[in-house]
Amino acid sequence: MARPRDSRALAPLADDSRQLLAEEAAVGGLAGLVEEAEAFYVAPNWKLVWWRFKKHRLALVSSVVVFVIAIVALFPDFFSTQDPNETNARELFIPVQRLHVFDGGRLRPFVYGVEGERNPKTLRMEWRLDKTKKIPVRFLARGYSYKLLGLVPTQIHLVGIASAEEKQKIHLLGTDRLGRDQWSRLMHGTRVSLSIGLVAVFLSIFLGILMGGISGYFGGITDLVIQRLIEILQSLPPIPIWMALTAALPRDWSVERVYFAITVILSLIGWTTLAREVRGRFLSLREEDFVIAAKLSGCSQPRIIFRHMLPTFTSHIIAASTLAIPVMIINETFLSFLGLGLRPPAISWGVLLQEAQNLQSIALAPWLLLPGLAVIITVLALNILGDGLRDAADPYAH
Repeated sequence: MARPRDSRALAPLADDSRQLLAEEAAVGGLAGLVEEAEAFYVAPNWKLVWWRFKKHRLALVSSVVVFVIAIVALFPDFFSTQDPNETNARELFIPVQRLHVFDGGRLRPFVYGVEGERNPKTLRMEWRLDKTKKIPVRFLARGYSYKLLGLVPTQIHLVGIASAEEKQKIHLLGTDRLGRDQWSRLMHGTRVSLSIGLVAVFLSIFLGILMGGISGYFGGITDLVIQRLIEILQSLPPIPIWMALTAALPRDWSVERVYFAITVILSLIGWTTLAREVRGRFLSLREEDFVIAAKLSGCSQPRIIFRHMLPTFTSHIIAASTLAIPVMIINETFLSFLGLGLRPPAISWGVLLQEAQNLQSIALAPWLLLPGLAVIITVLALNILGDGLRDAADPYAH
């Protein structure tokens, strides 16, 4: 029978093992730190931007909000409950029918019905919620026909009446003076206002990069002429110029032509600031070693500009563009609110806010101001997202 080993004899071996494991852990931890440092310095620029952007919690939340708004802008009919242009003289100024998801602790979406009574003094129809009547609502319900993305015919909507026999409609944000559903109009207005902002910013970016790049790369008389043009445009007050140009648009133009004209007008002055920034970057980059090497290797001037110089500050351009979108949205809303931009039957946030221009409409239907809340949320989300992208655009700064 084997004799058991003395525990005192094994103690030095155990101590040596612990020390060896500790040394290996220290070396492994140091190696991990070295690998992280190497990964940081060899990582591509987009990954550095993403690493820093993730630390900006508010910008991450704003990016989710902007993503949801973009989805609504892509599929406004899917999120609508009624045809946005359908009028109903019997449903004027119906109040907000709030969507209740739970009924008695169970998942049974419903809205309260509404009933109207004519005021004997003012002869106006006054509506109130009838809490004794619950209208069941279902998700992915059938409604009016439309084409998804203009291609696929369908009748599926996010929410709708659960029973096809139910005659009463639901109005999640009430109706306006013509009985049109405000929720559906808000969904379609999101697409128009957001697309105008995006297209106008795209044109401004194109002009800013083109003019600023030419000015900074070639210099000389070309730089002088472009900079004087920018100074002239920046000296003009933008809002009066926009108002004058939009007021000069013919009243008989179609909605599509007015939409295109408003987009071009908004981008006429918006490119000057970016052009100045691009010019400054090009002035500092054109004497760098990699640019000189590209010239000596026989690269064409467009290749040097767009392949070698422009990618060095693409992240900054993206951040500046994100910050410019809310400005364009506010400008379009402002012009349409004054009746100088888009006009009915076009639907935008500015057109929707036209309904709330007088105190009488606000007193009768305060829910007509809700498109203004959509403008505020969108502008704040885009501004915060732009700030986060701007801070993340230069990860080496911190």
